Amino acid sequence: MTAASVKRDYAMFDADLSGKALNLSLLRRLLRWLAPYRVTFALSGALVLIASTLQVLLPVVVSIVVIDRTIQGNTGHQAPDFGMADIADWLSNTLGAHPLAAACILYAALQIGWAVTGHAHRMTLTQSVIKGLRDLRLDLFRHLETRPAAFYDRVAVGRVMTRVTNDVEALYDLLRGIGSLIGEFVPFLVALLIMLSIDPALTGILLLALPVMAAATIVFRRATRKLFRLTRQTVSALNQNMQENLAGLQVVQLSGREQRNLADYRGINQRNLGFETTTARWETLYGALNDSIAHIAIGVILYYGGGAVIQDHLTLGEVVLFTRFVDMLLHPIVVLGEQTNILFRAMASGERIFQALDWDEKIHEPARPVALPERLEGRIEFSHLSFAYDADVPVLKDLNLRIAAGEKLAIVGPTGSGKSTLIRLLARFYDFDDGRIFLDGIDINRILSRDLRRRIGVVLQDFHIFSGSVFDNIALGNPAVGRERAIAAARTANALDFIEALPQGFDTELSERGQNLSQGQRQLLAFARVLAADPEILVLDEATASIDTETEQLIQDAIGKLTAGRTAILIAHRLQTIQEADRVLVLDHGRIAELGTHDELLARGGLYQRLHALQFQEVS
Repeated sequence: MTAASVKRDYAMFDADLSGKALNLSLLRRLLRWLAPYRVTFALSGALVLIASTLQVLLPVVVSIVVIDRTIQGNTGHQAPDFGMADIADWLSNTLGAHPLAAACILYAALQIGWAVTGHAHRMTLTQSVIKGLRDLRLDLFRHLETRPAAFYDRVAVGRVMTRVTNDVEALYDLLRGIGSLIGEFVPFLVALLIMLSIDPALTGILLLALPVMAAATIVFRRATRKLFRLTRQTVSALNQNMQENLAGLQVVQLSGREQRNLADYRGINQRNLGFETTTARWETLYGALNDSIAHIAIGVILYYGGGAVIQDHLTLGEVVLFTRFVDMLLHPIVVLGEQTNILFRAMASGERIFQALDWDEKIHEPARPVALPERLEGRIEFSHLSFAYDADVPVLKDLNLRIAAGEKLAIVGPTGSGKSTLIRLLARFYDFDDGRIFLDGIDINRILSRDLRRRIGVVLQDFHIFSGSVFDNIALGNPAVGRERAIAAARTANALDFIEALPQGFDTELSERGQNLSQGQRQLLAFARVLAADPEILVLDEATASIDTETEQLIQDAIGKLTAGRTAILIAHRLQTIQEADRVLVLDHGRIAELGTHDELLARGGLYQRLHALQFQEVS
């Protein structure tokens, strides 16, 4: 079964994804892109452990070493100092400094060490994540670039772009947040053990705040889960709407639709604003609640601890240590809640990214492809060819046609008769099951699509200009096309004069879609591109834009040179092109209505004669 016979639900590409809070299979798949940077991830993990340890030691120095031992001279029922007092004494003796100065030097050294290791951790983590997501973005682009035309006929380009940009960025926030979260729980565990060793009762009271904060996190998570997903979807819709409007800006302006399109965009933007605002309200409420709980905890410490100091159950330094540690005890829950929000966004984005990566629709390639000869004769045969973009709307119906090597065949017919579809199938932009197409007697389904397309040169009405120089747009990265070959092709296509008149000639940078060239110049550049590639089969869809007489003569001359010695299929819009063709094919509703020379078809008085009278009567 080929891809053409597979029923696909394209709506699933934009389906309302669940965005599960923790999708382990998705995280495992992400490891594929992060694995090459495991060494830097391990280094980042070691650095965050060092930074976290130093973070815990800083309040120990202030509370135990400075306040209790140095200022108050209290050496009884001391909390664990992890050797900081001994180090401070050693510094005092070695440097001959006052114990308070030695403690300050120790504190400064720990502070610098914490800052350096924390910065190094963040940099190594960020670099690893960026590199991994760079590779993911490249793989995503490579995958999307190889999807067939049928995919982009049904999926909006703006939504595809969102997956490569916004959704990958959401994964960046997730991965960097997970790495930072490790640095929050190491101080949490150490601080908890120290607090339990100092005063288990006070610690137990403070721990009551954890389930309150956890409950608040769960409520917040449930309230915002759908909001984050809807926000992401409206952002995608905004990108799609913007892309469509900017791509068709000339049509928008010509039809005076600016205000209507602005109203549509404003409506989507307003929906996005509603979701963003509601989310911000929940986030603000959640943050205020967490801050309040933290301040209440400090109040409990001051009340309970102050009484304990008066009764000589605790030292002043230990109470201060509790106030410093309370943030380490509660802050990880806050960070965990924040990371949960990021997790929601990232899980939905990850699902969208991997949905795109898993979209397996592609042009069928033969398991054992036929190798084409160095030069083809150019014989083409369509045998009982039928095709439909949608199963219930056939476009081509049992079409049989033979085109001799070197023949020039003009195709005419009403809009929707199947002219462009015939060309797309020949170039294998679509798979087809019903019928066959032969090239020099070889079934094109047995030829690799890239090999086939190298032998078919196509010049469409909408000729695409890439960002880059004139030479780049002729060579298209083909190593066989050097500067001399490009110049020769431009000369043959009558494009050399206008190219050399450009400011930097072949090195002139072309603007987006070649807007700094005229329609005729773009058409001549298209001919030069095809001539440089030197294909055996030529497909030409003539431009219908208004072109001055001199340029039209250059184009007609270029067409003659381009088709010389090649099999040519011309979707014709000019009478001169039709008259110079060997035969004319008239399509009507996907069937061959007439076939013959221009004069023969005029004499028959059929559909061609009527089309001729309507379209070319002013030329005759």
